[in-house]
Amino acid sequence: MPSLLTMQAPCTESSEENVHHTLSLVIPLYNEEGNVLALVDAVQAALQDSPWPWQLILVDDGSHDGTRRRLQEVTARFPGQICAVLLRRNFGQTAAMQAGIDMASGSIIVTMDGDLQNNPQDIPRMVKRLLDEDLDLLAGWRQNRQDHVWLRKVPSWIANCLIARVTGIRLHDYGCSLKVFRASVIKGVRLYGEMHRFIPTWLATRTAAERIREEPVSHFPRLHGKSKYGLSRTIRVVLDLIAMSFFMRFRARPGHFFGWIGLLCGLSGTAAMIYLAYLKIVCAEQIGNRPLLVLGAILLLTGVQFICTGIVTEMLMRTYYEASDSRIYVIQKILGGPADGAPAKAGLAEERNVP
Repeated sequence: MPSLLTMQAPCTESSEENVHHTLSLVIPLYNEEGNVLALVDAVQAALQDSPWPWQLILVDDGSHDGTRRRLQEVTARFPGQICAVLLRRNFGQTAAMQAGIDMASGSIIVTMDGDLQNNPQDIPRMVKRLLDEDLDLLAGWRQNRQDHVWLRKVPSWIANCLIARVTGIRLHDYGCSLKVFRASVIKGVRLYGEMHRFIPTWLATRTAAERIREEPVSHFPRLHGKSKYGLSRTIRVVLDLIAMSFFMRFRARPGHFFGWIGLLCGLSGTAAMIYLAYLKIVCAEQIGNRPLLVLGAILLLTGVQFICTGIVTEMLMRTYYEASDSRIYVIQKILGGPADGAPAKAGLAEERNVP
């Protein structure tokens, strides 16, 4: 199997325009032993006539079944084109996806789930549309979902409604992992928590909304393994949604968020104190036993605390923007090396333990 750099694109009408593009397919895996071999075969079949050189990056997110053994088999079968990244423990789908994106060397990055519910045959069509329409993100839209209604459809519907309501980015299916990105855009976004659902929203802070579109895709029932989704994930999505909403509006100016709260509390406390001072000095009333005195003092102190918190967050944000790149995952081992035939670029050997 040729490497990413050496595999030549077939001669087609679109080859001349897109010949300089390469694909990196990123697939996180967690306890998917029964799907690995079929998944690789499906990707090979879907991309065998691809006009773009491609690589496949499989990220094992701390599986405790036979997934890693299967990954050793497929990296041995397709040396140079399939790279398996083994994380030291289960960090979550978002961290696994980030690890694969960091490893990707293609100019176009494709992400999808490893449960065989996404169809790799949709990838060439989506990549072509992304390039033809000059988009930065093309998200999959599962129009005929094959999931259990209450177990996955309901939480997904709730999450989609909440995300669209809070962020203002209107997509039908935020939860579909089959997405196609321009690497230059997605690599500028750092993912954490359950943030893989919010990728379109994060990208909207770095590119125009009209460069984000969706595409109807196929969806199949799960044949092997167990679903990792449920109602509990909706709660985590809500918490991440609150954090994401804050970062979208105040990422570069968090002091404004805390400052407004602090000023509101401070002004309210000041007004209460001025009123009490008027009663004490002008009206000669006793104010020591008034609840308003306690409330005014609390509001003043709260206002000072929020303003100080805003100053601290401004300092932290400056440190964040100036700090070196940080990781939310730990790689234990990499099998097969980068699929672009340039392991030195990533500082990786053919098979290497990573501390």
